[in-house]
Amino acid sequence: MPSTDFAVDTLILPGLYGSPAAHWQRHWARDNPDSRVLEQSDWQCPDRQSWLTRLEQEIDTIGNDVWLVGHSLGCILAANLAESRLASRIRGALLVAPCDLDATETLHPSIIKFGAMPTARLPFLSLIIGSLNDPYMPVDRLRRTARNWGGHLLDIGNAGHINIASGFGRWTDGYDFLDRLKSSAGREAFSTGNGTRFFSAAVANTCLTI
Repeated sequence: MPSTDFAVDTLILPGLYGSPAAHWQRHWARDNPDSRVLEQSDWQCPDRQSWLTRLEQEIDTIGNDVWLVGHSLGCILAANLAESRLASRIRGALLVAPCDLDATETLHPSIIKFGAMPTARLPFLSLIIGSLNDPYMPVDRLRRTARNWGGHLLDIGNAGHINIASGFGRWTDGYDFLDRLKSSAGREAFSTGNGTRFFSAAVANTCLTI
């Protein structure tokens, strides 16, 4: 049973160091009572197995199928559910600014224990929001990651890491992206079964309102 007064519909997955109060993920949780931030015991030195176990426990506790909203390393955590027993409980995932583990290791050496970059195709619908100048994810690797995961990729231009430092506080466009992902679930034109589609910011409104 859920541990809040509201049924949890969406799990929010922060990345390294968690998301501070001004981050769009925390705004999202405050603005949407059916959302919950997945808290980890150690935000400073992420460990893949520890974080994944915590996520699986939370999904078990909630009891119903959920949507995921990941940022940075939280996206990598979501991708690690591909081969989990709970993959079928994920209705879809909005994956914002996924980080490349090699690039992240260069920027934060010896603190992230996440192993290799997940490459398995995700068995659930996913929309990947990326940036053209993200220091944590070169564009070529972003495209390769989206192809591997079988997700739909939307770049929003030069947006850095889509975090507070790059000007994303209460990012209401993010809410809209999830709403559009939810409304597209199950439609043939927006399904993981048809392979990866690549959208640019210039045509996002057209492509995501199928």
